[in-house]
Amino acid sequence: MKKFTAVCFAAVMAMSLAACGNDSGKTSGDGENQTAAQSQADTQEAQSGEETQDLGESDGTASETADVTDIGYDHLIIGVDDTFAPMGFLDENNDLVGFDIDLANAAAQKLGVTVEFQVINWDMKEQELNQGNVDLIWNGYSITDERKEQVNFTEPYLDNEQVVVTMADSGISSLDDLAGKVVAAQINSSAVEAMDAHPEISDTFADRPVFDTNDMAIMDMEAGRSDAVVADKVLLDYVISHKDDPSQYVILEDGFGSEEYAVGVRKEDTQLLDALNQVLDEMKADGTAAEISEKWFGADIVK
Repeated sequence: MKKFTAVCFAAVMAMSLAACGNDSGKTSGDGENQTAAQSQADTQEAQSGEETQDLGESDGTASETADVTDIGYDHLIIGVDDTFAPMGFLDENNDLVGFDIDLANAAAQKLGVTVEFQVINWDMKEQELNQGNVDLIWNGYSITDERKEQVNFTEPYLDNEQVVVTMADSGISSLDDLAGKVVAAQINSSAVEAMDAHPEISDTFADRPVFDTNDMAIMDMEAGRSDAVVADKVLLDYVISHKDDPSQYVILEDGFGSEEYAVGVRKEDTQLLDALNQVLDEMKADGTAAEISEKWFGADIVK
């Protein structure tokens, strides 16, 4: 009996010592866990700092790069017309390329955001923007008074003109010669607005058909159904220069006026607008915009 009592007493003492040991370990363990947590937080903070530094160092403008938190986006969807050469179009490999594509990618890098290009119906571009389907309109987008009512524009970065192209054998050499002729354009384009602004000329046309793309309007003229096309000079210069026989086409000296290209932004996205203006200025100052312009136009024509 005494032996049994002694064994029980020893067992109780062992359990007590083990409990004391566990309590001590918990206190020590809490201190170690707190130290480990603090170390992990310090490591994450250091890594975050390194990532931010790397982002700024990627283009050498760390102090000038816009703060992503200031624009409210880390990913931007840009609405484009993939037939608008040389601003944004599909090349022979079906890849989306162009001056505006390169300019937008360079701007996104400076902003520290990713970018996605989404082909949209150009007739519905403002609706696509204001309904949130895209975040920007950036593809040879001309500033007009009508569009200013629906979107905000960045500062302009390129000059353009609305001009008339016709076939060399059409007998058309001036705007007056367009009287009684069929003059085509892209639907809801600035070319249409330019013609509307000059009713003394456009009201003399026999017809004014509109097409989904400039390419379709030009093909209609080539087929003889239209006599001329009104479109952006930037586009027509590029398209004609890549035709098998550019001499078949003539751009009239007189046109429907000059205009400017800019980026379209939703009215409420004022922070994004400010950041884009800052980045566009940076790219003009550091030569990025000039380099892209040389690639597509053979000269620096950026404003």
